[in-house]
Amino acid sequence: MYISDQIRRAGRSLRSAKARTLLTALAIAVGAFALTLTLAASNGAQSFVNNIISENFDPAELIVVADKNVISGGGGAEPTEYSGNFGSSLSNGGAITQIKRLTDSDIEKIKNIYGVESVREDIAVNLQYITRPEQKKYVATMQSFSPFLKPELAAGDIPRPLTGKQVLLPEGYISSLGFSSAQAAIGQTITVAVKKPTTIPTTPQTLAQSAVQSADDSVLEEFTIVAVTKKASTSQPGTELYLYTSQDAARALNDITTEGTDNFRAYTSIYVKVEDGENEDKLNAVQTEIEKHGYFAQSVKETQEFLTQIIDVLQGIVVAFGLIAIVASIFGIVNTMYISVIQRTREIGLMKALGMRKRDIGRLFRFEAAWIGLLGGVIGAGIAIGLGTALNPWITKQLNLGDGNKLLIFDPIQIGALVLILVVVAIFAGWLPSRKAAKLDPIEALRTE
Repeated sequence: MYISDQIRRAGRSLRSAKARTLLTALAIAVGAFALTLTLAASNGAQSFVNNIISENFDPAELIVVADKNVISGGGGAEPTEYSGNFGSSLSNGGAITQIKRLTDSDIEKIKNIYGVESVREDIAVNLQYITRPEQKKYVATMQSFSPFLKPELAAGDIPRPLTGKQVLLPEGYISSLGFSSAQAAIGQTITVAVKKPTTIPTTPQTLAQSAVQSADDSVLEEFTIVAVTKKASTSQPGTELYLYTSQDAARALNDITTEGTDNFRAYTSIYVKVEDGENEDKLNAVQTEIEKHGYFAQSVKETQEFLTQIIDVLQGIVVAFGLIAIVASIFGIVNTMYISVIQRTREIGLMKALGMRKRDIGRLFRFEAAWIGLLGGVIGAGIAIGLGTALNPWITKQLNLGDGNKLLIFDPIQIGALVLILVVVAIFAGWLPSRKAAKLDPIEALRTE
C-alpha cells in the first residue's frame, strides 16, 4: 500500500469520527494559539527594542563609564574607594548613591587608545528655565545631541551636524511657549536660563558678596529653534521633553552651572566611537583595551541584550503555559487513538487478512495522529493570526507604540515550524496506539463483535 494511499485513508477514517477528531484537535489548537501569539509578541517586542537602539545609538560606539554601577544598575556589593570627582545619582531603589565620574584627563587617556576615532561627552544640563518674551517660564533639561539620534520631527529639519546655539524643541512646549503651531516655531528664538553655582557665606564679607551674587546668578542665552521633535515611542524613557543642542553649546552651559565645583568637567558617561566599529572584532578589541585602563565599557549589543532580558523572561512564562496545553493534548491524542483502535478492531483484522503488513497498519494510525496534529496546529495558529491581525492597530494605539511598530509580528517561517513540530508531537503521541493496532492477531480481531 502506497504512503499516499495511507495518508488519504487516514484522512477518511478521521472524517468518519468528525466530532471526536475536532475535539482532540482543539486541545492541540489551544497550545498552538498560545505559542503563536507568544512568538508574535516576542517578535514585536524585539523589533521595538531594535528600533529604540537603532534610533538612539550608534553601533560603532561604546558607552564608557568610570563606575561600573552606572551600567550594571546595582548599588555594588563591594566598598567603593573615595574619589574627589564623585557625583550623585538615583539608584533603582530610589536611594542616592555616589558614582565616580570621568574627567578631562580620563577622556584624554581614552582618546589616545589605539582604535578610538572620537569621544563625546554625554551632557545633560538641568536648566533654570526656558521662556520667550511675554510667556511663562518652564523648567527643562537640555541634552547634547547625538549625531546618530533619529527623532521624529513635527516641523523643520535637523542640520548635520547640529552647531552653535541651535536647538530641537519638543512638541510639548509649543503651545506653552505661545507658538500657534510647530511650523511657526521654526526660526524663532527661546531664552535659556542657567544658574551659576552659589557660594556658601561664612563671614560677613562673603555673606554680602553672596547676597549680590544671588540677585544676579542666572546666565541667559538665546537659542534658535531649527526643528520641533515629536514624542516618539522609541525615544529613551525620560527624555521625551529634552531639548537638544550642539555638543559645544551643551558643554558651555554645563561649564556655567558647574564652574568652581567638583562637578566641573566631570561626566557620568561618554560615548567612544571606534574606527570601523561595525566590525565586532574591532569593537571588542577597543572595549577590552579601555577596560584594561580601569574603565568600564558597554557596547550597543550588550545594551540591547540587557533590554531584552525581561522580554525573554515573560516569553518563557507564556511558552510554559503553551507547552502545558500541548502536553495535555498529547494524552488526548493517545486516548483518541486507543479508542479508534478498539472501535476498528475487526477492520484491522480484515486488513491483515487481506495481506496488509504490520508496519503499514502502524503507519496508518500514525498518519491519523499526524492529521490531528496538523488540524490542531492550523486551527490554533489561524485563530491567533486572525485575532492578532485584527487587534494589532488597537493594541498599538493603546500602548502608544508609534507609527511603524506593532506588538504582534507573525513570522510565516516560525508558524510553519510550529505546526510541523505539533505534527511530529502528534505522531509520537500516536505511536503506542499504532503499535497496539499493528500487533493485533487477525483471527482474534475478526472474531471481535
